[in-house]
Amino acid sequence: MKLNGRTVLVCDCAHSMPLDGKDLARACGADGATVHTQLCRSQLDRFEAAAKGATGPLLVACTQEAPLFAEVAAESAPQAELSFTNIRERAGWSDEGAAALPKIAALLAEATLNVPPTGSITLKSEGTCLVYGTDERAIEAARQLSGTLDVTVLLKNPKDVAPPRVMDVPVFRGTIRAAKGWLGAFEIVVDDYAYAVPSSRGALAFEPPRHGASSRCDVILDLTGGAPLFPAHTKRDGYLRPDPDSPAQVAKALFDAADLVGEFEKPRFIDFKADLCAHQRNAKTGCTRCLDVCPTGAIAPAGDTVAIDPHVCAGCGSCAAVCPTGASTYALPPMQTVFERLRTLLSAYANAGGKDAALLVHDPRHGDEVIALMAQHGRGLPARVLPFAVHEVTQLGFDFFATALAYGAAQVAVLTGPTNQGETAGLASQVGLIETAMSGLGYGSGRVSVIDARDPAAVESELWNLPHATAAAPGLFLPMGGKRTLVMLALRHLHKGAPTPVDVLPLPPGAPFGRVEVNVEGCTLCLSCVGACPTGALLDNPDKPMLSFAQDACVQCGLCKTTCPEKVITLAPQIDFRDSARGAVVIKEEEPFCCVRCGTPFASKSSIERIVTALSGKHWMFATPEAANRIRMCQDCRVIDQAERGEDPFAMGAPRVPRTTDDDLRERAALAAEGEDDGT
Repeated sequence: MKLNGRTVLVCDCAHSMPLDGKDLARACGADGATVHTQLCRSQLDRFEAAAKGATGPLLVACTQEAPLFAEVAAESAPQAELSFTNIRERAGWSDEGAAALPKIAALLAEATLNVPPTGSITLKSEGTCLVYGTDERAIEAARQLSGTLDVTVLLKNPKDVAPPRVMDVPVFRGTIRAAKGWLGAFEIVVDDYAYAVPSSRGALAFEPPRHGASSRCDVILDLTGGAPLFPAHTKRDGYLRPDPDSPAQVAKALFDAADLVGEFEKPRFIDFKADLCAHQRNAKTGCTRCLDVCPTGAIAPAGDTVAIDPHVCAGCGSCAAVCPTGASTYALPPMQTVFERLRTLLSAYANAGGKDAALLVHDPRHGDEVIALMAQHGRGLPARVLPFAVHEVTQLGFDFFATALAYGAAQVAVLTGPTNQGETAGLASQVGLIETAMSGLGYGSGRVSVIDARDPAAVESELWNLPHATAAAPGLFLPMGGKRTLVMLALRHLHKGAPTPVDVLPLPPGAPFGRVEVNVEGCTLCLSCVGACPTGALLDNPDKPMLSFAQDACVQCGLCKTTCPEKVITLAPQIDFRDSARGAVVIKEEEPFCCVRCGTPFASKSSIERIVTALSGKHWMFATPEAANRIRMCQDCRVIDQAERGEDPFAMGAPRVPRTTDDDLRERAALAAEGEDDGT
């Protein structure tokens, strides 16, 4: 069967899945389909023939035997381009397997899409390892690693540690005060640092300590059992922290540490466009959403924007999920690819006759295992539940949920895993936001939910008991444009078919959509807000004093509010579906104030009047009526007026006469003469 330029081989796994070739071809929109029964065993020659004769990529609908197929292809058809997808556990092995044909067609269609390569960075480790512990266990661990790594032991507050018979690894005392870095580039600062005394007897003794010692290493093995040295320490490359009381964990950490020598490729998880960042302007802080949710500390302020350290970033994607402008976007793979997969999956499901799809979003590690266990030992997935794998579920934001629902998903369930512990704050905020939007449009609550269960039986129960919901008519728009463009396409489609559409949908505080409300009576059109706005939502007019607002561009960062000197700006989170919200709307405009001397317009009338009221007769520079009138002049006329009136603004009085030695001698002589006259 041919799909999207790929040859697709399908097997019903020894008749364990109800598959008919004609029905499958019809569901996939293909000319014909052959369903094999034992493609990995008795019919392996069919795979070999297909691999040799393939004129394009080859897709095998089996992941269990992928290593076997890859080995056979490497020997008989090394030029073959192979890929694999799982339709057995994800669709066929289910109590509703007989009704899963639309899902199988959707999974095959999604698997035929090309995924672009992603960028990476290189981490280099030369094998310098610090073993940080409290007792003899740290020394023993260091001995086991000394054959492959250059090991140093640092003991924190050691007590009654027996001196090694042979000092085959260097031992020091100290407490790590600060640590930063990553695999191959750790930097530590140590207090209470001291060498072990070679003449120690009974218990290790140390030289007099010193504070603030610094060092570098490539790998840190932390056996202290205390507080970790890094936030989200399980995601810090090169930092291993097993439970020192667990021999199994320590043994695994030693095994992992021994392999951390050489060069390692790490994906570049986030693409960042600084020109879209709304973090800060003119030393005023605006958006801090990414800083608030980053679990590893990889994001730090950097002037008007933020900086993301790719070496520390662990790829949770929370920053991309909450970023209102699209400055941070997930890159493994690019979100454009994720949206194209989403559109292909849901449209193929609908074209094959599927209805009211429930999307199960999961990561490949925890999610694939749970789905496999459900299929092998339980009821499997319901026929309408479409599994959708992403690198990290915490990368999902409002844009993903809105687009999924607009493309025809009735519900979205997000399956979190053990590795997401402590990292779901951003995800929760985005789920709450889309739930508010869907409820406000009349679709009801429960459209997007989070399944935080590790037991496959519990996950299975939640999915089979998922309340049935009717999907919106699928949208036909392409996933093109930036983040906000795509969101508005999805929302306007959902608004068009909403059970109870509203023109203006209120949102909770902190939402990245809304309008700016200006008290026009207090506004002097100083336009400070325009200069501070990072997205161009607030606009001026070069020809006359005017302030305009484009609601589609506003991300509610609050920079305009904190910058406004008159404090007349407030934020109103909302989504306005009216056509008037798509363009700029004039908030306030005035006739320009013209110079009273030459007639040149140079400011707004309210600004000049406010300045005159504040300074006229109250400031020494404008004490006279003539001086006060200069406030009403343009900058050129002010200088001319001063010159014509004979006023020199730079006049500082006569220069001081330098004092010399002769002056001192004259004063002495005068004092002496005065004394003689007095007889003193």
